[in-house]
Amino acid sequence: MSNLPTIRSEINKISTDIIQLVSFELDHEEYGVDVLSVREIIRLPEITKMPNTPSYIDGIINLRGTVVPIISLRRRFGLMDTDSSRSSRILVMEAGGSLTGFVVDAVAEVIRISSGEIQPPPAITHGNAAQDCITGVVNHGEHLLIVLDLNLLFSDQDLSAINF
Repeated sequence: MSNLPTIRSEINKISTDIIQLVSFELDHEEYGVDVLSVREIIRLPEITKMPNTPSYIDGIINLRGTVVPIISLRRRFGLMDTDSSRSSRILVMEAGGSLTGFVVDAVAEVIRISSGEIQPPPAITHGNAAQDCITGVVNHGEHLLIVLDLNLLFSDQDLSAINF
């Protein structure tokens, strides 16, 4: 007796699962994270600087009574730093076991895609924490959207620096 029909139906089910991604921009490139991992999207408030933290940590904010560390994704990804603009936002997410804010250039939209559309990242993207958080690539319109899992962005040492 063969299990082939069962396997095919599971493969078809997996490739037709719809997922939603919050797409955002960094340095004119489009990235996406699972919408279920995003708690909220806020404008840039006043950020309190923290001494003796890694360069990619902008500081902390008070979000309705909760202290939230703020990470500059530009600096964490090794991109050139720029001044924030009116479109800059903070993605507040559960990352590394606590709420963390990620500064992005702009939030674009929530997109729905089939999980089968996500292609594995090219082999050249492995080697450091910023690249290891890339989980896939999606052909979105006329450009590529890089799918991220920001939980993979942090080593244990990074987590201890973030969780003040």
